[in-house]
Amino acid sequence: MRQWDPRLSLRIYKRLAPAGQFRIAPPALLAAGFLALIFVGALLLWLPISVHKPVSFLNSLFSATSAVTITGLSTVDIGNTYTVFGQAVLATLVQLGGLGFVTFSIVAILTLGKRISLQHQALAQEAFNQTNVSMVRHIAAAILKITLFAEAIGIVLFTLRWWHDTTLTNALGRAIFHTVAAFNNAGLMISSTQLTQYQHDAFIILLTSVLVIVGGLGFSVIDDVRSKKSWKALSPYSRVAIITTLGLNLTGFALIWLFERHNPATLGNLSWTDQGLAAWFQAVTTRTAGFNSVDIGGLTDSTTLLMMLLMFIGGGSLGLAGGIKIGTFVVLMAAAYAYVFQRPQVVLAGRAVPDDAVQKALALLLITVTLVFVATLVLTVTESAPFLSIAFEVISAISTTGLTRGITADLSVWGRLFIIMLMFIGRLGPLTLIYSLSIKRRGLIRYPESVFQVG
Repeated sequence: MRQWDPRLSLRIYKRLAPAGQFRIAPPALLAAGFLALIFVGALLLWLPISVHKPVSFLNSLFSATSAVTITGLSTVDIGNTYTVFGQAVLATLVQLGGLGFVTFSIVAILTLGKRISLQHQALAQEAFNQTNVSMVRHIAAAILKITLFAEAIGIVLFTLRWWHDTTLTNALGRAIFHTVAAFNNAGLMISSTQLTQYQHDAFIILLTSVLVIVGGLGFSVIDDVRSKKSWKALSPYSRVAIITTLGLNLTGFALIWLFERHNPATLGNLSWTDQGLAAWFQAVTTRTAGFNSVDIGGLTDSTTLLMMLLMFIGGGSLGLAGGIKIGTFVVLMAAAYAYVFQRPQVVLAGRAVPDDAVQKALALLLITVTLVFVATLVLTVTESAPFLSIAFEVISAISTTGLTRGITADLSVWGRLFIIMLMFIGRLGPLTLIYSLSIKRRGLIRYPESVFQVG
């Protein structure tokens, strides 16, 4: 029997694709990969070996989606519901969902010394949000190096800390789960009390904060810092991402402390040092890690609205955070500034921002806001929870944050299905989803321009 030559598949693809007989857009293939991972994970979590007590397939699907999309929302108590095997499945789903199956496949191909096919290059460009194919190899390898290094440090340090309270095996298991969740900005916790029991423990709070910031900043920025080692040598985007991250974290820290300092349900009964620690942690993890060291349901309305904004903005591009991304937020602010003050160009860090980037930022903002509005409207019909809690849940899901005001476990079947959809959309990105559902066509017709009133 003739042995199958893998190169034949590539030749078939190259022949069929131009003829229109075999066309799969990279975003669609990426979405299909995540869907497959979610359903495999849901089936594994549904097995008797994964749970202490039977759970519905919908709950398993919800947990798998939350893990793969690195969100952190859960309809069940993870520690009391899932066995060690089930928790291992969740941690694996978080890791695969966070880094993405594309990273592993690209690195695997490079390890074997094979060239990346055009199809793989297109898929990797879509996943990494890169237009330069030559950067795909470098970034894929950098992602794994940074991840392994950061998670190894986190696991060792958390194990040493928790070893004082339990056995080495339990400490190691908790450290692995927590480190993977923190670095991937997932927000999943084995403990039902999240990190509220450690709000006085500066070591755990600050180490978790560092892992969250590193994971959410963006791999391209971290690699840039690692290779350049000089502020002036950094790319304009890296400088903007670092400054904006620092600004958002410090602003959130100050405002949360100001709004909650007299609230007995959150910071009111803590010492001023513990108040500062809790305010800092909540400001950092709100963008979009999903951990909490205070009762989210007990926050004032002012803090809740602020956290909704921070969740909506999210973290850096090519990172493990969600939201509309820092780059989108900064480009929109720069575009508004340029228009208001009649500047001829949109400028950031001494560089002009391309019109295409401004249009993409505006489209992403409009699509995300529309999804938030529609989802909130639907859930106000299907659920009986307060409006603010529903709006908070929607933004938390679509930004893949994972914070909740306590309504996740009480969602109806339709509510859970809708949140599952929002988490999936939020992980892929609204623009990617819209692109995957349509076929890009080049128009040959040009229409005459006209004046449309705006504002």
